[in-house]
Amino acid sequence: MTTAHFLQRAASTVAVLTLVGCGSATVGTVGPPAAAKWTSPFMPSPAGGQVRTTIYYGPWQCSAAFMTRCESKCAAQGHALMGCMWLADIKGDWQGRFMLMPAEAGGRLAITHCCCDYPKVADLQWRRDTWDKARKGFRREWGSEFGEWPSTSGDLWTGHHVFDLAHGGAPIARDNVLPVPDSVHKTYNAEYPACYAPGGRWLTPGPDRPYAD
Repeated sequence: MTTAHFLQRAASTVAVLTLVGCGSATVGTVGPPAAAKWTSPFMPSPAGGQVRTTIYYGPWQCSAAFMTRCESKCAAQGHALMGCMWLADIKGDWQGRFMLMPAEAGGRLAITHCCCDYPKVADLQWRRDTWDKARKGFRREWGSEFGEWPSTSGDLWTGHHVFDLAHGGAPIARDNVLPVPDSVHKTYNAEYPACYAPGGRWLTPGPDRPYAD
């Protein structure tokens, strides 16, 4: 589960001042700084008020709770868990009015990937071509909710597929693509094969709070 749909729902849950979603995590000032960070401008919320989105980038080893969830997910699909990667954390900060008074709310969503022992797909090129054709429109739609698609010195960030295309990830699903800076994307690409390999570090649980804000 990733970005857009969760934050739309979270922003709409004005009456609940602590927003919770599937895979959510509250992260304090524990651990080293994130590998990278992106913060959007405040954008209008569908429920009124405005929302600012912050993305903190890993990757980190999954917490024990996330690892257990991945193990159950893989088993339900008839697969074994090879590893779990905690790729990023998305933080949403809402500002508006509640019961005629100024109010604020916030929540976090952990972006994780379960590396089950999926076979490689036979239609990888089709998946890549589908993403290439849809990329510009996807960025525009994403930007209408979160602000302009991130870039560095004019170079647009890569759209990273959380569930990778090589193992069956959907090429243009809204909840499967995350903007990622080049340095972080290189790390992701280097670590994904290790996550699918047996006996790697991605099968060892990490801390509940792996980074500092």
